[in-house]
Amino acid sequence: MFIRDTLIQAAKAVKTQPLRAALIVLAMSIGVASVNVLTALGDSARNYVVHEFESLGTHLLIVLPGRTETTGGHPPPFGETPRDLTLEDAAALFRSRLAAAIAPVSIGLAPISAGGLERETNIMGSTHALLRVRHLTMAEGQFLPRADADKEIPVCVIGKTIREELFGKRQAVGQWLRINDRRFRVIGVLAKEGQSIGTGFDELVIVPVASAQALFDMHSLFRILIEAHSEAAMHKAVDEVRDIIKLRHEGEEDVTVITQDSVVNTFDKILTALTFTVAGIAAVSLAVAGVLVMNVMLVSVTQRTAEIGLLKALGATRSQLHWLFLSEAALLSLAGAVLGSLIGQIGIWALRWLYPNFPVSLPAWAWLSALAVSLATGLIFGVLPARKAARLDPVAALARR
Repeated sequence: MFIRDTLIQAAKAVKTQPLRAALIVLAMSIGVASVNVLTALGDSARNYVVHEFESLGTHLLIVLPGRTETTGGHPPPFGETPRDLTLEDAAALFRSRLAAAIAPVSIGLAPISAGGLERETNIMGSTHALLRVRHLTMAEGQFLPRADADKEIPVCVIGKTIREELFGKRQAVGQWLRINDRRFRVIGVLAKEGQSIGTGFDELVIVPVASAQALFDMHSLFRILIEAHSEAAMHKAVDEVRDIIKLRHEGEEDVTVITQDSVVNTFDKILTALTFTVAGIAAVSLAVAGVLVMNVMLVSVTQRTAEIGLLKALGATRSQLHWLFLSEAALLSLAGAVLGSLIGQIGIWALRWLYPNFPVSLPAWAWLSALAVSLATGLIFGVLPARKAARLDPVAALARR
């Protein structure tokens, strides 16, 4: 019995039991489709988060008040809190030769109004360096002027959504915008930026950092963003930034300095592990499909004992019968894998249509892995029926015993 004959015989056997074959194909396709869709979601979420962090800027360092590490022992007495970051701290960081740009940032929530229209939104205080550090682009006008960080200037830059909601079709640049009880002249409109790690620049108003501190009556900074000259300089700058702040804070190392690539790598590892975990859970359905393959094939062996006895009487060896039933299992598994891939692609297209801002795509390795696993599942669970068929005695099989 040649390979071609084996495949033809297996295909004929599948056609003789269309209902059972359809059940196996359906079970296998559901498993493959589940693996494809869940893997696509996990991998796309990983790519999305990594891209979002990479879009924060190039060679970026983020300085946060307080330390993430703990030293053990008793808690500090009298509710001691971390020292605030200030504009003076940001100015001191300019002593570092590794820093290409430094942007202090403060954040607050306030009502804004213009032309009788009012809404509440986030107000960000920063300097001209924010344009470079966060890779922002302007749609109209200009960004914050180059000036000392401690100088209050009544100007602002607004996001695209703020411009549409408060000014409509009117010219926004040059108009007055009221924030709380202060007026700011609109000097620029940001290009559409969308969401960036929880910050919606389209619904943001950016003012000089000193003006923001006066507006909210505070002197602390939310964080300090630093762009290093290169990737090598970024890693060296971490220790230098800590030393400068430590010197200003009376020898206390009370800030956290994180690098952009460390955040990216952490999220990449977490979401990669999550992707494989979700895919593994979905693969349980493939194991269920494999059990169904085994049970149906065992029933098939029982019902085809006469056929098996005839084949053995005509000279078919155990090995040939073995491969005959394995080929049947492989054909059913492969058909289920192909159908499951089509169903999975339909599901992915549906997700793209429902969530256009979230790019869902299935990596090639995941698609090939699902096909390989489904085929392997069919073969593994087809071994027992194939061995049972190969061990049948030809005389007893022809007698249907």
